[in-house]
Amino acid sequence: MAKAIKILLIEDDQNLADNIVGFLEDFADVTAVTDGLDGEFEAKESPFDLIICDLMLPGQSGLDIIKNVRDAKVVTPVLILTAKASLDDKIEGFNVGADDYLTKPFHREELLVRVKALLRRTGVYSEDNTITVGELTINLENRGVQVHGQSVKLVGKEFDILTYLGQNKNIIVTRDQIFDRVWGVDSDTTINVVNIYLNNLRRKLEAVDQGGLIKTLRNIGFILEVPDDQAD
Repeated sequence: MAKAIKILLIEDDQNLADNIVGFLEDFADVTAVTDGLDGEFEAKESPFDLIICDLMLPGQSGLDIIKNVRDAKVVTPVLILTAKASLDDKIEGFNVGADDYLTKPFHREELLVRVKALLRRTGVYSEDNTITVGELTINLENRGVQVHGQSVKLVGKEFDILTYLGQNKNIIVTRDQIFDRVWGVDSDTTINVVNIYLNNLRRKLEAVDQGGLIKTLRNIGFILEVPDDQAD
């Protein structure tokens, strides 16, 4: 399976973190950190599709992480994973901005079900492993792309950029966000590479759709919009 989904796991129990990463590795790329301060930094600076967060962490609590990332306008879904099982704990978690709450110990299969449910809610995941935006279909399994039923051959990071835009359909994505997601914040490549790949991607898409699927908002970013006449 193509691992276009990116998950941040903030968990200080190294054995549990390793088990979760191993269990989810065929489904998603999982970045695991064991410290609360590191977790907040990653959540704010790197584009993830989902955050799985413990509450009792060294450096900073999970509740503070969630509150701070929400204050920073980070809307990434958050699944709390914790041994704190009281109703008050759950209410507090939801009040600071969590989207779901799973108590330890847990079944791995339930964790995956909850992860998929949150990702379906944001349009990042579908059971048939495709992303559809109007007449555009992106197949994450075989990295295939079709527009109006015609295949479009994309290579490497062209596909990765389109997938990221598709996962954020109708949402403005900045050039920095594309660079961080596709190349990574630690990449030695210059950010200008985004323009090169976007131009190639646009050229290939416009060969089968003259309307231009990717819109540019000058000095702001890019958006893959569902046309009004094709929206649900």
